[in-house]
Amino acid sequence: MAKETEKSAKITNLLEQLSGRSTAIQADVCINPPFGCGRVATEFRDALSKREFTISGLCQTCQDSIFGFEDDE
Repeated sequence: MAKETEKSAKITNLLEQLSGRSTAIQADVCINPPFGCGRVATEFRDALSKREFTISGLCQTCQDSIFGFEDDE
């Protein structure tokens, strides 16, 4: 179970209403569509991606989609 980064109570409540962020992070799943995919979020490329999950609630696939990651291999 991941621990979400702290935000003000008002921001936390808003993000929970919009995307289920707190619930998703605590359950190790991506945030709800249309922002995320709602799938299990337990495997990340690196520590920075894992940290991003605790901030945004986005799994690795959704992070790659939003931030434009391209695998050079």
